[in-house]
Amino acid sequence: MNPQLPSREQTIGILREKNCPPPVINHCIAVADYALETARRLQGKGFKIDLALIEAGALLHDIGRSRTHSVDHSLVGAQIIQKLGLPKSLVNIIKRHVGAGITSDEAERLGWPKDNYIPQTLEEKVVCYADKRIGNDGVVPIETEIERLQKDGFGAAAERVRRLHVEITSLLGETCD
Repeated sequence: MNPQLPSREQTIGILREKNCPPPVINHCIAVADYALETARRLQGKGFKIDLALIEAGALLHDIGRSRTHSVDHSLVGAQIIQKLGLPKSLVNIIKRHVGAGITSDEAERLGWPKDNYIPQTLEEKVVCYADKRIGNDGVVPIETEIERLQKDGFGAAAERVRRLHVEITSLLGETCD
């Protein structure tokens, strides 16, 4: 357990304090539940993974939506968490969760600061993956998110989501459909 990380109750309190809309909070809770389920399955396969970091990161991944619903919500959220003095590992989960990562070229086109916006750690990847699997009504097939991204003209992001799906399912010992 990481004492620097807020508990589930504390993270939900932070979301409310920052005026995250209730549907966003509900989404974050669903993402956290799916991410924890995935992380526990990975632990069962012998992977070392920080469950407290997964839970806090998943619960806070969309905190930036308290101020914007654009792709910039990841940057805004990372800034909010950083100002609260929370660990860099948590900031990185939030900063790197959109689009299965944002390349340096994409970040430059968006006018973002030069940085790494691609999920690196297993915890970052699990939260990012869980976010892509949770729709308005619960868990959705990964193809739903891939098709949405392609339809919206984000082919590169769709391919990153597909590769993330392959990576996570492979680690779990599952085959991709």
